[in-house]
Amino acid sequence: MNNTLNARFRNFGQYGIYLAFAVICLALALSTPKFFTIPNLKIIGTQVSINALLAFGVTFVIITGGIDLSLGSMVAVTGVVTATFAHPDTYPVLVPLLAGLGAGVVFGAFNGFVITKSKVPPFIVTLGTMTIGRGLALILSKGRPISNLSDSFNFIGGGNVFGIPFPIVILIVAFVLCSVLLNKTILGRYMYAVGGNEPAAIASGIRVNRVKIWVYTICGLLSALGGILLTSRITTGQPNAGAGFELDAIAAAIIGGTSTSGGTGTMTGTLIGALLIGVISNSLDLLNVTSYYQQVVMGIIIIGAVVLDSIGKKQ
Repeated sequence: MNNTLNARFRNFGQYGIYLAFAVICLALALSTPKFFTIPNLKIIGTQVSINALLAFGVTFVIITGGIDLSLGSMVAVTGVVTATFAHPDTYPVLVPLLAGLGAGVVFGAFNGFVITKSKVPPFIVTLGTMTIGRGLALILSKGRPISNLSDSFNFIGGGNVFGIPFPIVILIVAFVLCSVLLNKTILGRYMYAVGGNEPAAIASGIRVNRVKIWVYTICGLLSALGGILLTSRITTGQPNAGAGFELDAIAAAIIGGTSTSGGTGTMTGTLIGALLIGVISNSLDLLNVTSYYQQVVMGIIIIGAVVLDSIGKKQ
């Protein structure tokens, strides 16, 4: 009997998010005819793309037993850096892209280096770099939005490819690459090993510090990509952009089944978690419900996901 209950808990923890997502989508389709229309699905995909990119990055981090609270600040910094080089008739569009991505890589690598060398908990380090990032964004932009961006750059966040919004194309490509990295490479296996049992990983010869630096660097790269998408979508480099984005990204990863204690998580689950957040936000708009309720609903879902994870581990 106990074995049966244990198996049910494990199965629910593993597949419950997919069932919940399907039930919510079905309920919304029945309650509002606009939900399952192509234009609305494109809106959801576009809105979800930025949060999903950040969530992919923080999923790597959480799997290794860490956390990153500086995602929103990285979005702001990379957005400002990118916008600085994206004015018309100045540089090819590749230059602002490389500048933004490079800034994210440096920021993420700095997080990983400080965490591994100082042995200070990631929560504290990334809390500090979150503040540093906000300050840098304001310094680089002189406290003002950077506008007048080129059409080729604005296409990244507002263009379409064969009728599909370009942010959705980027999201799909990023999801495939992150899934391959996590499931089909040695680095991905090392991530699970470090998060599952760090002392055992060290004893087996895994260079744990190097893995963690790589993980935070990848997280910075994906955050930068999210910052570039946001800057292109709003056609402005905003130094105050990205506020609270880290909470939504972490929520998507946790809701998707990534364990806060490390060693467990999938990119598919994180994508579903991000889609669930986007669907709830979109449905509140369609049903003319004030957005204030979204925070309450998301808080309940996050607590429920963590409780189920805890129960599953005990079982």
